[in-house]
Amino acid sequence: MTDRPAKVREALSSGDPAAAMRELRRGGDELGLAEAAPLVAEIADAVGFEDLARAARALGDAPGGAGALYAYGYACVGRGVPFLAVPALTEALRLAVGPPPSRGLFGRARRQPAPEPQVILAELAVALEDEERHAEAVDVLERHQGILRDWPDRYLLAHNAVMSGDLGRARRTLDALPPGGPDRQSAADRLRRALDRAAVAGRTGPPGLQDLRAWHFILTGGLLGTLSPYGFAAGMTGRYAYLGDSYEQCRHGLDRLRLILDAAGQRPRSVSLLPDRGSRVLGLAAARLSGLPAEPYRPGTPDTLVVAYDLNGVDEALVPGLRARAAGEVLYEHVTCWTSPPPVSADVSTLLAQFVRAPWDAATRYLPGDDPVEEPADPRPAEELAADICAADPGPDTGDGDTPPDPDEALAAFVRAVRGRWLTGPRDQVRSSGPVRSSRFD
Repeated sequence: MTDRPAKVREALSSGDPAAAMRELRRGGDELGLAEAAPLVAEIADAVGFEDLARAARALGDAPGGAGALYAYGYACVGRGVPFLAVPALTEALRLAVGPPPSRGLFGRARRQPAPEPQVILAELAVALEDEERHAEAVDVLERHQGILRDWPDRYLLAHNAVMSGDLGRARRTLDALPPGGPDRQSAADRLRRALDRAAVAGRTGPPGLQDLRAWHFILTGGLLGTLSPYGFAAGMTGRYAYLGDSYEQCRHGLDRLRLILDAAGQRPRSVSLLPDRGSRVLGLAAARLSGLPAEPYRPGTPDTLVVAYDLNGVDEALVPGLRARAAGEVLYEHVTCWTSPPPVSADVSTLLAQFVRAPWDAATRYLPGDDPVEEPADPRPAEELAADICAADPGPDTGDGDTPPDPDEALAAFVRAVRGRWLTGPRDQVRSSGPVRSSRFD
């Protein structure tokens, strides 16, 4: 067995708490709570997370009670490490709904105040959701039907059912929810819009759990222009992990965008340029290829194509305007990050990637038998880079040959099928990649 605690402390001693946390994730179920909590306290101390350090130490100082377990799990969720919260909250829930134990998980229990079981259950569902373990969240909520509240518990059940691909369960649960206040109604409406999109995306039957384009549309309301031709069967299922982008890929994406607009019957009258360099380059290329005038982005402009290279790189001040929807406005994003989703969901995305290097960014080239070559960023003005995109070969990358074909007509047919539900509702952020599995957490 790997000496996981030694590896965690070695990473901490070298000043790398992020690596220490990765070691804990790699450990999976290798470490129990009694062994993991002190390590978590040390990592939390190293990064200044006082609440998490305090909760981790309290778990050792006053073990065995649902209160200490819940407080630790809650702190883990709040600090972005929900994988650590799941075992603690699972045990807290078991203690809260079962008979009082005479001995706790670590020894004799010293009881601390604990929240109601429903509160623990909801936090456990959130932790599983944050880990994209949506089917497990559905299962644990279903197994505790007797204590479920309508809000948030049954809403969480409906939401995670959608994210796990169980559309029938989601619809039944959502339809049974009583009306709530404005915030609750807004959350329920988001799910209803997703279910309405699912109805048109799956007219010939429920979408399969490898149908990335259908599920991208169901969850975000956006259309996915291309599928990654690499690693489909190895867990990527149409997504990229690291992408060294190219002018050819940018041109192919813009050609797919034009196909989508034609199939949907959309006719923008201008191209709106966002101020960051990548978006300006791509926007100028889109304007040139479509023969449309290019103008600076102004929120609320109707019948315009707003072009972004990567919405995670857009000025935060522009986000509220992009989240709203002007009449006839289409928001296009070339690279959508699927592991750290942007604050706004685009109406059209060329591709889904985890990490990307733009064609004009600095790069390190590795050639067989040679030392790495550092290439600086391309200093040319945006207009010249846009001209390179327009002149590039628009043909798709043939990839590794293991990805299902994705011809233009298949994309056009999908757009025609769903266009009645496209460009409706706000462009909400969607934090989960949904039921199409990936190798992200493997």
